[in-house]
Amino acid sequence: MHRAAHTAFCDWPQFVRPAMIRQSLKCTGCLQNSARAYSVVPAPRDSKEKEMMHRMLRVDHAGEYGANRIYAGQMAVLGRSRTGPLIQQMWDQEKKHLSKFNEILAENRVRPTALLPLWNLAGFVLGASTALLGKEGAMACTVAVEESISEHYNSQIRALMESDPERYTELLQVIKEFRDDEMDHHDTGLEHDAESLPGYWLLKNAIQLGCKAAIYVSQRV
Repeated sequence: MHRAAHTAFCDWPQFVRPAMIRQSLKCTGCLQNSARAYSVVPAPRDSKEKEMMHRMLRVDHAGEYGANRIYAGQMAVLGRSRTGPLIQQMWDQEKKHLSKFNEILAENRVRPTALLPLWNLAGFVLGASTALLGKEGAMACTVAVEESISEHYNSQIRALMESDPERYTELLQVIKEFRDDEMDHHDTGLEHDAESLPGYWLLKNAIQLGCKAAIYVSQRV
């Protein structure tokens, strides 16, 4: 028995092939990656923090969802125009934002706003209707919406920095990255003649008023 055990131990490398070792290491890496309890949001310390984070994540998800629907509406009208690739490029970034917030909501068991069906329709209609005004109309809509979202992200960044920046380091990184993307979209709209649209300031103010109302409601419903 001792001889058999000694033989099996000595011959062990013959049975463990390189492919099996690589697979084992791969699985170990998967376990290490899945060991984290959260992606970017720490576990809430109390009910107050939980409510704050849920409202914050809920409205951010709603904003990215609405932005996606706006770009979808714009592409439905201008997708085959010269402006189509530019709109598609911005939309692709918004899709990544929405995908990340979908992931964060699921991991932290945060329910999305009950108004998603409304934002689905309203976002598409806003994007399509402004795109019917031409490239300038679509860009004016982009400037108004992205400016509103950027300002909202900035307010969240200030709140998290004042609360506990070390605790929210990863969440701050995500929000700052997305804020920078939104500002790039805002600047792109200005660079592509948004302000040349007749009634630009009236349209911009009306859209931003709607954005503020959507933010307020999405936090609570």
